[in-house]
Amino acid sequence: MANIIGELLFAMISAFIKGWANSFLNQIVLKVGAWLDTKVHGRTKIVVGLFLGVTAYFFIPIIVGLLAY
Repeated sequence: MANIIGELLFAMISAFIKGWANSFLNQIVLKVGAWLDTKVHGRTKIVVGLFLGVTAYFFIPIIVGLLAY
């Protein structure tokens, strides 16, 4: 019985933390995007967007690989 309650509490806490972290990261991305939108104009937006996309394409698998070990 204690094992079941422990697993339920762990699942609830884990879901709460994941929801909070997702919300927090979403707010950061929105604020950075809004700030970047005011600083970058015209064709530069396309270049910056492509650069950020390529960087994320290579950077995210590296981070995931490091976290896997």
